[in-house]
Amino acid sequence: MGKIIYKSNYNIVYLCKYHIVFCPKYRRKVLVNGVDTRLKELVNSICEELQVDIIEMEIMPDHVHILLGVDPQFGIHKAVKTIKGTTSRILRQEFPWLRSRIPTLWTNSYFCSTIGGAPLSVIKQYIENQKSK
Repeated sequence: MGKIIYKSNYNIVYLCKYHIVFCPKYRRKVLVNGVDTRLKELVNSICEELQVDIIEMEIMPDHVHILLGVDPQFGIHKAVKTIKGTTSRILRQEFPWLRSRIPTLWTNSYFCSTIGGAPLSVIKQYIENQKSK
């Protein structure tokens, strides 16, 4: 098992990792034909700007899996809201056909789970294996 690495900011030391899943509106399979690649680039740059760690990420045609490490003072909800809002705006500008397929890119909801007692390697493997299904 890998070494546990704690993060810290000025006030706290933490280890907060979340498995996030979110879907396009109506679960449409629109994360294809370059949208998936661009989405990955955008999520990487947004998370770098927010100082959120991406541990693993897979883009499926109709949903996104991301394993994130987030400062608890920043908050997972704020991180997901920023990722979804920014990617929706940019992708709908860059891929006009998305605007004609669905009224908004993402649903309002998302799945969020702390990785708790599950070993990080198990969660990473689960996310990696989503592509082969």
